[in-house]
Amino acid sequence: MIQKKICLLGSSNVGKTSLVKQFVEGIFNEKYLTTIGVKIDKKVVVFENEQVKLMVWDIEGSDRYNPFQEKYLRGCSGYIVVSDRTRSSSLSEAVEIHMLARKVIDCPVILAVNKYDLPATWNWNDDGLQDHHNLFDEVFDTSAKSGENVENIFLKLVELMLKD
Repeated sequence: MIQKKICLLGSSNVGKTSLVKQFVEGIFNEKYLTTIGVKIDKKVVVFENEQVKLMVWDIEGSDRYNPFQEKYLRGCSGYIVVSDRTRSSSLSEAVEIHMLARKVIDCPVILAVNKYDLPATWNWNDDGLQDHHNLFDEVFDTSAKSGENVENIFLKLVELMLKD
């Protein structure tokens, strides 16, 4: 069995923990609990007849009071940066976090634009945002609440990691 470490990165309150819970347990909880440090979950997926054990590291949100912690990326095979479509600042924060991560690790990365079930406050056609789209290997609109594209982001990351 192949084992891969993946990390979820992003600002506080973008839905990283909710995406992990939806992926691993198939549930969504409205109650918001701030992640402190890192929470690790495991899930086995099948890709091209190969079992892949994912070690999913849900890393605390980065913000001005809690800077990005690059130490959590050690041994990472791929990562997902999460932004919130209801908060335009979360996209620029996601790009900044991605650039910091790129300084210490070069591996596949997916941008998950989360909370797709809610009205957007920004879109890719806004000035300059299309340039950010190209910084990531893939970009998905996701909803941890409805489950939309949650499985897809993890399976696509597995595919990208196994191609490397």
